[in-house]
Amino acid sequence: MPKTLFIADLHLSDDRTDISDLFCHFLAHNAVGADALYILGDLFEVWFGDDNPNPFNYQIAAAIKQLADTGVPVYFIHGNRDFTVGKRFAKASGMTILPEKMVIDLYGHNALIMHGDSLCTLDVAYQKFRKKSRKKWWQAIMLSLPLFYRQKLANDARKRSQENNKEKSQTIMDVTQSEVVSEMQTFNVDLLIHGHTHRPNRHNFDVEGKTFERIVLGDWYEQGSLLEVTPQGMSLINQAFLAND
Repeated sequence: MPKTLFIADLHLSDDRTDISDLFCHFLAHNAVGADALYILGDLFEVWFGDDNPNPFNYQIAAAIKQLADTGVPVYFIHGNRDFTVGKRFAKASGMTILPEKMVIDLYGHNALIMHGDSLCTLDVAYQKFRKKSRKKWWQAIMLSLPLFYRQKLANDARKRSQENNKEKSQTIMDVTQSEVVSEMQTFNVDLLIHGHTHRPNRHNFDVEGKTFERIVLGDWYEQGSLLEVTPQGMSLINQAFLAND
């Protein structure tokens, strides 16, 4: 049966082998034969640059490449944790990097896909950082720094973010409904698929007599999570971590 798969917010790191083991199993089994696999950001917990020699990163690249080599197109949209993933890693993994917002055809139904962090407009401080950090000049400066210093900056920023998020309300950290409507109307779609908020769900709402749907992908902290789309419908699916031998 034709199927297209969507995942996001895996936050892969070499200290969470339960997540990476399940991801590699997913690539080698569930994703084989799919029409496409879309990774909508935060594939990694943090990305210091394509020049990072960490073997774990290229172990993941090899696993994705193995799927891509079977003929399954793999597409990637940057997240807030891995927005500096570049051409070198994309080539090694066989992925195609997409723009941060993209309309795709899902079996005759147009859908807007994105990571989702741009929808959280009430988090003003983060949106200011996001706007700056997506500039090519800013990324060029950061990636020109020594790797060890980039690692320190990224780890410090992550700690600050974790502390700041403890003080933010759930409303601030969720999407702004008016922004959701604005984006969907701008791109003339009635279906939006995104990650980032770690709140998997299907939201239906009406605007001016028209029905819209927003599908939120789940994270992989406690289990695997994916959206499977077929010509017959769409399903959010959880997968348990692999049993230890």
